[in-house]
Amino acid sequence: MNAQVLHKRSFIANVLIRFGFVLVIFALFVFFAAWNPLFLQAENLTNIVEASAILMILALAMTLIIATGGIDLSIGIALDFGAAAAVVAMKSYDMAWPGAVCAGIIAGSVVGIFNAILVVGLRISPFLATLSTFFIGSSVQRIFTNGGGPISHRRMPDEFRQIAQGDTLGIPNEVLVALLLILVYLIVLEWSVWGRQVHAMGMQRSAAIVAGIKTNRNLIIAFIFASATCAVAGLIAAANIRMFTPLSGFSYLLDAIAATFIGAALHPRGRPNVLGTVVAVLFLTMVANGLNLMGINFNTKDALSGIILISALALAVAQRKASEAMLLGSRRR
Repeated sequence: MNAQVLHKRSFIANVLIRFGFVLVIFALFVFFAAWNPLFLQAENLTNIVEASAILMILALAMTLIIATGGIDLSIGIALDFGAAAAVVAMKSYDMAWPGAVCAGIIAGSVVGIFNAILVVGLRISPFLATLSTFFIGSSVQRIFTNGGGPISHRRMPDEFRQIAQGDTLGIPNEVLVALLLILVYLIVLEWSVWGRQVHAMGMQRSAAIVAGIKTNRNLIIAFIFASATCAVAGLIAAANIRMFTPLSGFSYLLDAIAATFIGAALHPRGRPNVLGTVVAVLFLTMVANGLNLMGINFNTKDALSGIILISALALAVAQRKASEAMLLGSRRR
């Protein structure tokens, strides 16, 4: 086999390794567009971006916690608490909308404080601690709403509703909030000294402790910051439907975890990262939208979504391993 053919095959392999997941996204995009022309319409593309806002915010919070080496199964509870506190503050206490926003963020932060007490104070593993928070938070919501009934607020101030239903310079406000949080997380988690400490904790906590990193303090900050972020998603959810629906945050949990791990698999070092999470969230939202436009049965759609998700994750992992192998090979040479 001549050198030209080998070079061509090597070039193709490099492209597949570096851009395999992007090519899959592009292929699915073309497939959905060919199946239903409505997919490419500006209104539908805008819907995809808007629909990703809440999941994007929760996935950013999950990325932060997983970067520390833990996991947070209570992000949905923080969302619910944020939504509930804001709605109740306005409806039952006639609080002005800025105060309701603050009340929602504080209520969501309480979830993070509770998690920090369990993980740092009582030394319970993050999985078990946040699972306990999930059960407790779910029960609190049922008790507070007498069995899980929604709390509506049809006279919600227009200013609060604009959080989800308004726009600025033609860009939906919920998308702007998500973009702002993406920038904040890029600064905090990817570009700051604190972010490097968090990643060091996630890779090898014992080494981070030896290096003088205050792991407990960083964990406390991470849990509170993540829960406050999820509360912002709760504000958007409440503003969008003018009510608080108990346990609505749980529906985002698995997708947030999946987005974080897909994003991590896309990273050369396999670590959770903001940009990877953003790409994964948009991918998951695009798939859900495309399958809906295809008119697939609800149960079948879930199965197809799962197959696509598994395939995407497997490809992302294979892409990362191939990149590591190529890097290792180049170093040996």
